[in-house]
Amino acid sequence: MSSRVLFRCGRTLAVAVCTMFVGCASIGPPSVKADRFDYGTAIADSWKEQMLLNIVRIRYMDLPVFVDVASVVAGYSLQTGVSMSGVISSSGAVQGNYGALGAQAVYTDRPTITYVPMTGEKFLRGLLTPIDPKNIFFLLQSGYAADFVLGLTVEALNGVRNSSTARGVVRDAEPAFVRALELMRDIQADGGIGMRVEEDKNKGTTAVIFFRRDDLSAEAAAKSAEVRRLLKLPVDQQTFKLVYSPMHGGENELAVTSRSMLQIMGAMASYVDVPDRHLQDRSATPAFSSAPVEQLQQRARIHSGTEKPGDAFAAVRYRDHWFWVDESDWQSKRALTAVIFFLTLADTGASGNLPLITIPAQ
Repeated sequence: MSSRVLFRCGRTLAVAVCTMFVGCASIGPPSVKADRFDYGTAIADSWKEQMLLNIVRIRYMDLPVFVDVASVVAGYSLQTGVSMSGVISSSGAVQGNYGALGAQAVYTDRPTITYVPMTGEKFLRGLLTPIDPKNIFFLLQSGYAADFVLGLTVEALNGVRNSSTARGVVRDAEPAFVRALELMRDIQADGGIGMRVEEDKNKGTTAVIFFRRDDLSAEAAAKSAEVRRLLKLPVDQQTFKLVYSPMHGGENELAVTSRSMLQIMGAMASYVDVPDRHLQDRSATPAFSSAPVEQLQQRARIHSGTEKPGDAFAAVRYRDHWFWVDESDWQSKRALTAVIFFLTLADTGASGNLPLITIPAQ
């Protein structure tokens, strides 16, 4: 190998290394798009699967466990190097000319994810404290169907009782409650129910629900009047203050007995399709509702089987079985997502820091 050839090879390698350095001059900006969506998708999927697993656990009378993602720190480093060596001998040397070229690149990704188990006071407050009625009705204001939201989150409206599993006894909903929710869904679709928040210096914030009269069809107005009769509210009154109470409210109040997160998850556990073998050996409880299985599955359904599903919105493995929500089942997907929202509404403690993603690029 002549000195000219050796020089050309070295120059070619140097150009290649320089090109590599230019292309990787900054690895931070290109990683933002991938990391932001990848970590976001992973955290969202883990929320869905964690909630689904805890719902299944409750059906098996197992302990629900929640673990929050406190922070995500992803550190990148890229090290590159080039080496070149050679020997140029005299014309009479035996060994001749010799050259060696080399390059290396080392890419390192060291993510650090911090998990915080929900325990102690926060665990009790988040699972056992009834949800603020104001937050429940805000979901209605956001477009969630009244019969679905109230059927999951409310034990009673103004003393008219929903189905319940309190103290381990299954109690069916009163016909007036079922009918009132059906009518409220229809009135909601017609825009006949609204909500506002009033500020009072002495009493603080008060949520007010109102039944509109103006611009309503005669049918919608009749349904609105029937709802007030079923819930034992004054028929001629339009606005009512939302209060938490297990008893009948005052004339200007709508008393709401809201459920805790644990009660909501227990109601959702009725939608789990438990294997017959687990019912026979009593490792899983019967349905928490006396309604027929077909009627429950019209609202939502959590499937089970021994094989992992191919296309699932969320799937978890528990006791040698897979439990999942079908990707094509929009009602069940809506139900699972709503329960995750309810968990957020049930957290009545001081607001903590959101998950932090820090991506240093070196």
